[in-house]
Amino acid sequence: MSHNWQALKVDLSHLQEVDIASFIESLPAELALIVFRTLDKDLAAEIFANLANEQQEQLIGAITDEELQHLMKGLMIDDAVDMLGELPANLVNRILRHTSPGTRTLINQFLLYPEFCAGSIMTAEFVQLKKEMTVKEAIDHIRRVGENKETIYTCYVTTQFRKLEGIISVRTLLLSDDNDILETLMEPDFISVTTTDDQELVADLFRRYDLLSIPVVDHENRLVGIITVDDIIDVIEEENTEDFEKMGAMLPSDKPYLKTGVFVLAKNRIAWLMILLISGMITGSILARFEDAFLVLPILVSFIPMLTDTGGNAGSQSSTLIIRGMAVNEISIKDMWIVLFKELRVALLVGFVLAFFTALRVYFTGYGFMVALTVGIALYSTVVMAKTIGGILPMAAKKIHMDPAIMAAPLITTIVDAFSLILYFTIAKQLLHL
Repeated sequence: MSHNWQALKVDLSHLQEVDIASFIESLPAELALIVFRTLDKDLAAEIFANLANEQQEQLIGAITDEELQHLMKGLMIDDAVDMLGELPANLVNRILRHTSPGTRTLINQFLLYPEFCAGSIMTAEFVQLKKEMTVKEAIDHIRRVGENKETIYTCYVTTQFRKLEGIISVRTLLLSDDNDILETLMEPDFISVTTTDDQELVADLFRRYDLLSIPVVDHENRLVGIITVDDIIDVIEEENTEDFEKMGAMLPSDKPYLKTGVFVLAKNRIAWLMILLISGMITGSILARFEDAFLVLPILVSFIPMLTDTGGNAGSQSSTLIIRGMAVNEISIKDMWIVLFKELRVALLVGFVLAFFTALRVYFTGYGFMVALTVGIALYSTVVMAKTIGGILPMAAKKIHMDPAIMAAPLITTIVDAFSLILYFTIAKQLLHL
């Protein structure tokens, strides 16, 4: 079988790096290695950064020491740190042996930062300027060093001891006079984060202020790195995926669905399913407790699915809105009483409409006025209770330092089911004298 590798190389040159990475991932291991080796060395590092961890591991295990050395020279520090965090120890040692001492020191420093903090996702490739520079000197400096930097759109003005004094954009430099001094042009009031700040806080700052990058400083305000918007997009995607999985009653997974084994998927789901199963047994015990009531009036049983479903849906609506509001910092713990009051008023309105409609339907179906009244009041009480619980439980979880996402539909539904049955049969016994 013959292959025109030169033609393939030309075809690939017209594609974006991420698309080339996807193409390489679709190939068998041997072909993937051959295609990767046909790439220009400068382009190979960018494409390598876009590959999945498993593909990166395969390629590193197959390429020569010289190829590995060239690859590490072209790889950005943050991409190298991300890769090393997922590789086995023997490959990490091999990579570090073929990395320059300066880069190795930086990588080891970055690997010491706790996972999910600003320090773990920052990069050290940024442009530093001095406030005494003229615009012309600054632009000349950017031309000399900018090629190997993560971004040059925003530059950082520091002292000789790396203390951050201000930021300045290339736009400002290009639109200013060559002889202007940076101290008069830089923005001294800037937004920064420290190395130990949580990555969710960093993502919120990007979202709130529409940033392209943000400086990362240590506790002495020395500039140690920057975080760019492309890295934060990955963080936001990871955080959203984790929240969705928790809201679906699953343990979070750090691998894509198609690359996760069946046993891992089952393990991630069985824990919460077991908790919900045990919780569901409470519903059965409540039904057993009120067995005498529906033996006297069996028709009461036919309304149970409607009550529990409506209660679960009502609670899920509230919890979903509150969880989302907290995720984007629209709602905080101090708003708990405002949320409670608002959800209570919503519940009173929604509950009245649903209860009135249901009571009329039950009455005209021929079950009698008292049965209709019982079902209507029970549904009204269930909706009010469900929306109150759905609004408060996520905030209560946050208060005790738990992830609010766990208080989503499955758990809320299980809790509401139990309370709705207690309300229903308690009201039925009082109104129908059972």
